[in-house]
Amino acid sequence: MAHERIPHKNSDKRRRILDAAVKVFAEKGFFQARVSDIARLAGVADGTIYLYFKNKDDLLISIFEEKMKEINVKFRDALATEKDPVQRFRRLIAMHLAGFQAYPELAAVLQVELRQSSRFMREYKKVELKNYLDLMGDVVREGQHQGVFRQDIPLGLVKRFVFGALDEVVSTWVLAGRPYDLESLTDPLVDLFLNGLRERAAAAASKDVMARSG
Repeated sequence: MAHERIPHKNSDKRRRILDAAVKVFAEKGFFQARVSDIARLAGVADGTIYLYFKNKDDLLISIFEEKMKEINVKFRDALATEKDPVQRFRRLIAMHLAGFQAYPELAAVLQVELRQSSRFMREYKKVELKNYLDLMGDVVREGQHQGVFRQDIPLGLVKRFVFGALDEVVSTWVLAGRPYDLESLTDPLVDLFLNGLRERAAAAASKDVMARSG
């Protein structure tokens, strides 16, 4: 009995299916989306999808896995050209927001629909998400080594704080119907991350008091 040929992982047809799934999941939602809808948009037979993906959950997780892998590669290459820690940090935030603004369907899938998959939330190891958090950590760590960023806060806390804030900002933007320019939040977010809520004069006065009392 001849073995059925398994389609190549990076084939154009597989890419078309993934891109079609992003659009269908964003438009109809994960639970309402049908494999036949995705197949029609991708221009393939329904059964073809099952040559590449086990089910809708597998398709949804594959979107996350592959899109995040692309983002990680793109961001690392871009950040490698920046030497100043503050500018690297700002560029990371700007690219995060700009990427979702330019691809709102993907934003809807990754920020909203992905959370509908119990398999993703409970079983998937989220390797590419860890890689993205590590990328953030590398940016912050370099700033700490250069004496630009504080060193008294655990690195793990910093990167999860930054990612959590960005995640909430983009999710709110998606759920509100994208009523404003997401990229315009870059500078306020960078300022908040780097300088916090306290007025600069108050912060300086507080440091002065602490120095005198020490």
